[in-house]
Amino acid sequence: MRTSRSRRRSPHRRRLAALVPLLLVSVAGCSGDAEQGSGEASPVRAAESTPAVPKSASDVDPDDFVKHIDNPFLPLEPGTTLRYEGNGGDDEEIVEVTNRTREILGVTVTVVRDRVFENGDLVERTDDWYAQDREGNVWYFGEDSQTIDKGEVVSTKGSWEAGRNGARPGIVMLANPRAGDTYDQEVAPGVAEDRAKVLLTDDSITVPFGSFDDALRIRETTPLEPDVVEQKYYANGVGQVAEREIKGGNERFELVSVQRP
Repeated sequence: MRTSRSRRRSPHRRRLAALVPLLLVSVAGCSGDAEQGSGEASPVRAAESTPAVPKSASDVDPDDFVKHIDNPFLPLEPGTTLRYEGNGGDDEEIVEVTNRTREILGVTVTVVRDRVFENGDLVERTDDWYAQDREGNVWYFGEDSQTIDKGEVVSTKGSWEAGRNGARPGIVMLANPRAGDTYDQEVAPGVAEDRAKVLLTDDSITVPFGSFDDALRIRETTPLEPDVVEQKYYANGVGQVAEREIKGGNERFELVSVQRP
């Protein structure tokens, strides 16, 4: 599930469709080809399923959001824990959907705790804040990210919150993703500016947790790191099952286990 932070970008991963006309500005990508390359911007095409992020924090209407996050490609049921292994098994990521919530811009968001370990040592701890709208789109309201060295917090770089310092909610997962759709995941100027493009909706992938057909493959880029490109894979009913850097690095994380409440 990935979220965007100093080490790894997600979280991650909104559309207010007919419910919020102010947000319905088309920002979809052009083609459905399975791109493997650079993070160049795609031509814009009209797409009713892909709204723009709000032009200002005041455009967010709490009444357009629901309590539970049950998007099939990013179900966030409190009590669920997903474990990932990466880089030959030396690294581990544990994502826990907590029972905690907080209020941002009047919206009650779900707190997801994400921890990254290198050779058994905790190196990153992040709380990500998500909410789902009535159309089924999952929005990203920010993150509290901490880089840890020898048990001490040494940096909070990459942290942001919608409504502060010009930051606005972004889209982490579309309700009806289509090949070619593009959208802003994080809108925190100079801090987190991730964008995503749907490459395939019918991909196949095998990870330690299992094999999946009709997987969703998404490319993520950011103008803050133009030489880095990542691809993430999502399985229906599970969520993110893999993350791979295809440019600017060679990190690979794959889902190993899922513990449900």
